[in-house]
Amino acid sequence: MNPFVLSAVAAVAINGIFFAYAALRKTDVVTDLSYSLSFALVSAVLILRNLGASPAALVPAVLTLLWAARLGSYLFTRIIKIKVDHRFDDKRDDPWKFASFWSLQAVAVFVILLPVVASIASSVSPRSFGTFEIVGMVLWLVGFVIEVEADAQKSAFKKAGRSGVITTGLWSWSRHPNYFGESLLWWGLFLYAVPALSGFLWISVLGPVFITVLLLFVSGIPLLEKSADAKYGSDPAYQEYKRRTSIFLPLPPRPAEKGTSK
Repeated sequence: MNPFVLSAVAAVAINGIFFAYAALRKTDVVTDLSYSLSFALVSAVLILRNLGASPAALVPAVLTLLWAARLGSYLFTRIIKIKVDHRFDDKRDDPWKFASFWSLQAVAVFVILLPVVASIASSVSPRSFGTFEIVGMVLWLVGFVIEVEADAQKSAFKKAGRSGVITTGLWSWSRHPNYFGESLLWWGLFLYAVPALSGFLWISVLGPVFITVLLLFVSGIPLLEKSADAKYGSDPAYQEYKRRTSIFLPLPPRPAEKGTSK
C-alpha cells in the first residue's frame, strides 16, 4: 500500500476507535493520549510495512515513535491526575461536536506526519546520512530536549504546590517553550527529508507549517494565553512576566521596568 494512503487510513482508524470509546464512556482520559498514540501507531505501521527500506529512510519514523512514547506517557500521567479536560466541556455530551474533534485530530496527524511518510515514499535510493540528515537530526534532538525539559520544569512547579504561572528556567525565556520545542523537532524532520524530496513529495513542508500554525494561532498558545489571562490577568506580576517574556521563541527576558523588582 502507498505509504501516504497507509498513513491516512491508519490515522482515521486509530482516531475512530478512540472516539467510539471516549463517546461511549464520556471520558477525557484518552483524549490527549490518543494524540501521541496516533503518531506512535502510524509510525509503527509505516516501519513494519517498509522494513525493506533504507535505514536512513526510516529514521524519521523511529524518532517520531520515540517522541510520541515520551509525550504520551507525560500526557496520560497528567490526565490521570486532573481527571477532566475542560476543553471538551461544551462537546463531551454532543456526539457531533465530539466527533469533529477526533476527525480534525486524524487530519492533523496525517498532515504533520507528511515529512516522515515522504522520507519512506521517496524513490531516492540508496539513502545516506548527509548534511541535511545530520542537521535535521540535531534540530530534532534540540527540540525534543527543550520540550522534555520544559514539561519536567512545569511538572516540578505544580508538584511543589506553587500558585500562578511558572516563570523560571526555560519559562523565563519563553511563555511556551514546550510548544517551541515541538515545532522545532518537526522542522528538523522536514529538513532531514529534504534530500529525498522531489515533485509531489515537497507537499511534506505542510507538516511543520501546519503544526507551527496550529500551536501559534489555533489550539495551542491562544487557548492557554486566554486561560492564563482569565486567571491571573489582574496580577501585576503576571502582566510584568508577559511584558518581559517572549511568547514563543526563547529569548533573553526584556529589562524590568523602573520601579519593578527583577
